[in-house]
Amino acid sequence: MDNVMEGVDTAVNVQYVVTLDKQSLGSFSTCEGLGCEVVMETREEGGNNDFVWQLPSRLKYPNITLTRPLGPDTAKIASWFAALASGYDRYTGLIEARNGKGTKIASWQLQGVVPVRWKGPSFNPDQPKVLLETLEIAHHGFVAVPTGHN
Repeated sequence: MDNVMEGVDTAVNVQYVVTLDKQSLGSFSTCEGLGCEVVMETREEGGNNDFVWQLPSRLKYPNITLTRPLGPDTAKIASWFAALASGYDRYTGLIEARNGKGTKIASWQLQGVVPVRWKGPSFNPDQPKVLLETLEIAHHGFVAVPTGHN
């Protein structure tokens, strides 16, 4: 049987490298919530009982949750949250999925990124495990990449 996927770089053992306005937050082992939803509104037309109109109204973007083992890059997130005491700015964000060799597989550029939540590790001496941190961010959508670019 021929390998149909020959030459395709698959996303196995992926790290997600996150950058905000060219400032690196480091790499994360999981990334959840990348997506987009078209919010539909329904309208019923008087005298037409065959169907209900489904009209697209706006785009909705879920928050993105990134997780990684605790490490030196934790300080970057702590600084970002500490700066929120004097007000917040929206950033342009970049998430790059990279394989085990560090080669970029895919990337997503986000506009209007703000931090929502940081959760540190749970310390439980009865259950030794890798200490994880979680970062949740909100955004206002994806930046359109010109045709022919990665």
